[in-house]
Order: sequence, then structure tokens, then C-alpha cells
Amino acid sequence: MSEWKDLLMRDHETTERVFDAGEQAFAAGKPDPTMVKDLFRYFVEYVDGCHNKKEENHLFPLLEERGIPSQGGPLAVMLQEHAKSKELLAELKPLADAYVDGDDSVLDKLSRTYGEYTTLLKQHFWKENDILYPMAEQALSQSDADKVVEGIAATEDALSPDARSRYYELADDLMRRGQIKDLAHNLDHDMLGAILNTLPVELSFVDANDTVRYFSHENLPKIFPRTRGAIGMQVQNCHPQKSVHLVNEILADFKAGKREVAEFWIDAGDKKVHIRYWPVRGADGEYLGCLETVQDIADIQKLRGEKRL
Repeated sequence: MSEWKDLLMRDHETTERVFDAGEQAFAAGKPDPTMVKDLFRYFVEYVDGCHNKKEENHLFPLLEERGIPSQGGPLAVMLQEHAKSKELLAELKPLADAYVDGDDSVLDKLSRTYGEYTTLLKQHFWKENDILYPMAEQALSQSDADKVVEGIAATEDALSPDARSRYYELADDLMRRGQIKDLAHNLDHDMLGAILNTLPVELSFVDANDTVRYFSHENLPKIFPRTRGAIGMQVQNCHPQKSVHLVNEILADFKAGKREVAEFWIDAGDKKVHIRYWPVRGADGEYLGCLETVQDIADIQKLRGEKRL
């Protein structure tokens, strides 16, 4: 991925989490006025006043020079949506100010207008990520790409030398206050289990105490057969004695933060079995356990050329 694309998409990802934080706060009933004030500040100062300027002043002009017209087509749509988002922020301002000043009567309209703004920008970000940015990568030379990166840095520096880190810290704070949840929270256990069993990869999880807590594909064919009786066992008892010292070494390294993956591969008949172990960490970096993934990659190794959707 181009560096400029990575920087802009990181803005998108961060802002979408801020959207979710605000949505959670409004859905809970009456959001904290200070949070509403900070949400609005983030949107005005960073999304409109910095992120959009990175594109309007540095990416979009270069795209036009390279043959992507600003009248008609994806670039024109992006500019129109930037203008529309600015209009919605202008509508939000008096509502947010009134709410922060204690006027609860504006809450319903504030919530609806907030929803219009976030819906517009979620769709806008998708169009940029999936349509405009790939077009830009094809159109821009390496020299062009370097200029965009320089322009991004200049736009941030015009606000302050630490603009990105400062506003990302504000975004993190808003996410904490909005209590946004992992996307898996939207899935019930049966649905999540079905998803895990559909993966072409077998999963096993042992917790921070090295106890087996889960494995997928229980009632399906498996590369390494295992039964429900493994649940509750110490993982060391699930491996041949001659390899236990290596299991303990890997787990100790994961717990100490010394490595992020351990992998092995073996031949098993017509299968090429790829086995990997990953440390699982919580949002605060706490070690929660180890995930094992097992996959037959024989057919993957045979892939040549391309097959596009």
C-alpha cells in the first residue's frame, strides 16, 4: 500500500471509530455535553480542517493533472461530498452549542443531524478506499506519491507539529467515553461459532493459564483429530513429551512479549500442513492466551496468475 494511502485510510479508520463512539453515546439516551463538544471539535478541526485539506490541496490536484477530471467522475463526487459534509457541520454547530449550554430540547435534532453527517462520511470513506484511492495508485508516479506524503505532513504541521498524535489521542479518549465494543459484540454465540467453523483454518485457543478453552470444527473433518475431552486440559498434555519444552518456550516468549508468531509446516500425505501459534492480547496489551491455526496450504501453493471476482 502506498504511504499516502496508508496515512489517509488510517484517518478514515480512526474517524469511523469516533463515529461509533458518538452513536453509542446518543443511543444510550442523553450524551455527556462535554463529549458532544469534543466530537464536534474533532470533526471540525481534524476531519474537515485537516484530513479533507490533505486531499483537496495535495491529492486531488495531482490526480487532476494526471488525467482524472474534477468535473464528473469519482473526483467530482468526492469534492461534492466534502462540501456537503461542511454544510452538515454548519447545521450541527448551533445544535451542539445549544446542547452544551444545557438546552435538551435540541437533542433529537442533534442526534438526527449527527446521523446524517456520519452516514455521509462512512459512505464517502468507502468510495475513497475502494474506488478513488486504487485509481490514484495507478495514476500517480512515485514522485507524485512522495509529494502527497509531503503535503500531508505540511497540512498537519500547519495546525501544530503534533497535530496527528494530538487528534488521535482525542479520538482514543472519545472511544473510551463512548464505550465502543468490538465488532464481535454484534454476533450471538451461534453465529460466531458458525463463522469460526466455516473458516478454512482450524483454530484452537488456550488461555493465559495454558488451559485449552476452545477448538473449532468439532463435528467436521479435521487435520488433527481432537475431541471435547481436550477442553480443560493443560496444553502441555496435548503434545508429545519430546516437544513440550518447545511449547513452553513459545508460550513463555508470548507472555513476555518476545515474539508475535511461531510457525511450522509438515507434509502429511497429499497435504502441506501449515501450523502457526499467535499470542492473543486484549485492548490494553494484556496476554489472554495463545491461538493455534492449522491449514492445509497444498492447493494454495499451486495458485498461479490471477482469478478476479
